[in-house]
Amino acid sequence: MSQTTEPPILRRRKNHLPEDIVLSILTRLPPKTVIRFRCVCKSWDSSITTPYFISTHLNNFAHDNDNGGGYLIHMPRRTNSSNKAVCTVALDLTFDRISEIEVPFDFPSGSVQIAGSCNGLLCLAYNGFFNIFGNVIYLWNPSIRKFKRLPDPYLERLGCYGLRFGFVYDSENNDYKVVKISSYLPKGLPPPMPDEIEVYTLSSDSWRRVGMSLRTNVKVFDDNFQIPLVSGALHWISLVLEGEEEHKGEVIMSFNVNSEKFRMFVMPDGSLSTSRSQRSLALFKGKLAFITFGITDQHGYHYSMWVMREYGVLESWNQLFVVPLARISDCIGFTMCGSLLIHYVESNNQAEKFVLVDTKTLHEKDLDIQQPSRVATFMESLALLDGANMVSY
Repeated sequence: MSQTTEPPILRRRKNHLPEDIVLSILTRLPPKTVIRFRCVCKSWDSSITTPYFISTHLNNFAHDNDNGGGYLIHMPRRTNSSNKAVCTVALDLTFDRISEIEVPFDFPSGSVQIAGSCNGLLCLAYNGFFNIFGNVIYLWNPSIRKFKRLPDPYLERLGCYGLRFGFVYDSENNDYKVVKISSYLPKGLPPPMPDEIEVYTLSSDSWRRVGMSLRTNVKVFDDNFQIPLVSGALHWISLVLEGEEEHKGEVIMSFNVNSEKFRMFVMPDGSLSTSRSQRSLALFKGKLAFITFGITDQHGYHYSMWVMREYGVLESWNQLFVVPLARISDCIGFTMCGSLLIHYVESNNQAEKFVLVDTKTLHEKDLDIQQPSRVATFMESLALLDGANMVSY
């Protein structure tokens, strides 16, 4: 007696994986692969573009970054109106080049900065001299080939001599924010005007001003550094203006991106005791770091770094290391594993040199970077995939 043969469609269904397992597999694939799978069927496309899927995919890749799978991205500091900049993706640990990505939009001729890198999104901002061309700001996800130009901020007047941008993810509201801190010189002679702060939110696609009770003025020492994000707050160095005698002098200002509250920290003890040509804030292995470059009889040219071991506790500032150098150098930043990236000009032939310094062994590695660059951490993600008014290319 012959057995009954099931229709082919029923046999195929029995071999299908459950939908939740399929989606779990997809959340562990690279963004470029996931994008291609949107074409398989409508249900996959619908699932892949949900905020839940994008968030789950991001968390999986963020875990890989925490375990040493992260990348760096760097781009030239200057560009012109006829040539697009090229970003280079490199391994975090070794800085070895992986790929190059052309920036798909134009900036006015001048200085372009990576204002921030967050969850696979890059915030690129044009920083024109005295704000001649205004502020041109883009959000860009090179992994999925999408970008968005932000609307112009409210404050676009001339005379801006100190300008900083911060780019962050507001975890409480599942939103992205760009923070713009501007310092202005009034017509005539100083004193300068207080800082003015604006916040852009992606969900509303608009800017708004944020008030601060303390009268401060942003200090610009080294524009290679971004405003570091530590414990949910952006940090920068400011000068408290006249009229605040109790706190007169330089301070570290912080802006909590969730509560949008300000806070002030004092500098580490001993950090301002030597002559220096440069000081900056940075993110060092997840902690707030204060860096000075100076010269002493003991170390010659050197970088010193203090780390706030317990965030918000001023007594926890700790001098972590001193890196002696044979020459005057500019500090560009740190990799996620803690190596110091510096730049200097050779005295014999005036060639630009970029070196990665292991802060534990002091071993130096020459890098194949041909001109002054901006550097940020980077990871692949699907962020902006479900956003409105995005440009695909």
